Amino acid sequence: MAARSTHGPLDPAPDAPEAALAARWRRLREGVPPALFLLACAVVLVAALAGLGWLLSKVLSHDAVGRGDADISRWLAGHRNRDLNDVTGVTSEVGGTLTITALAVLAVAVAAFVWRRWREPMLVAVAVAGEVAIFVTVTLLVDRQRPPVRHLDPAPPTSSFPSGHTAATVVLWGALAVLASERARSALVRGLFVALAVAVPLVVAASRMYRGMHYLTDVLGGLLLGWLWLLACVRGIRLGVAHRALRHGGDDRPGRRPTRGSAVRNG
Repeated sequence: MAARSTHGPLDPAPDAPEAALAARWRRLREGVPPALFLLACAVVLVAALAGLGWLLSKVLSHDAVGRGDADISRWLAGHRNRDLNDVTGVTSEVGGTLTITALAVLAVAVAAFVWRRWREPMLVAVAVAGEVAIFVTVTLLVDRQRPPVRHLDPAPPTSSFPSGHTAATVVLWGALAVLASERARSALVRGLFVALAVAVPLVVAASRMYRGMHYLTDVLGGLLLGWLWLLACVRGIRLGVAHRALRHGGDDRPGRRPTRGSAVRNG
């Protein structure tokens, strides 16, 4: 895929908030501004999701929300059949740890080799690794029990809220869609990756609910975690690009000496 001539989603506009923040933090060491920004976003996400999970598991569990959650899980369990069990066994694993890790490592390696700059592989790496850290922290704080139906998969020790499979699928396929929008010339390719970024997490979420591993609110929490964290990562990368441009001219390809005349979008 060749580079497009227009600004991509990882290119900070001169008047964007990321550019203003980069200017404010100009004297900081390279890499520190995006790290601080992403750390702050992660703390906010953990606090918000832990609070939401606590409400669902401790306050609303016997209210209309909790009863609705359990009713949906029981309805799905009551409509199981052998074919759907087999299909969802496969589609559920699309968001499994092994699958997500393998695809993320492959995407990072290919992006680094093909494009020879840091922003694309870093987006995938930070999005996936950060989602895992946030997810594990939230599950430790919430400790919600899984739905009261037969589980078709071994239940991991983590909390039911939020759905880690769903969140991981969102950040991986969302990051790939961002890379396609950043680098692909073909509108068909860009549209395909955007469609996959929407469809694959929904399929994984439905599979996890069908198999009795999560409530509806768990997968909604996973979708919320994934999309908000991906958005934070995109903004963090833009901040890093803008900050590098201010300090070094913005050329992030290895082996190239930065020049102070380079534009921000070349970062």
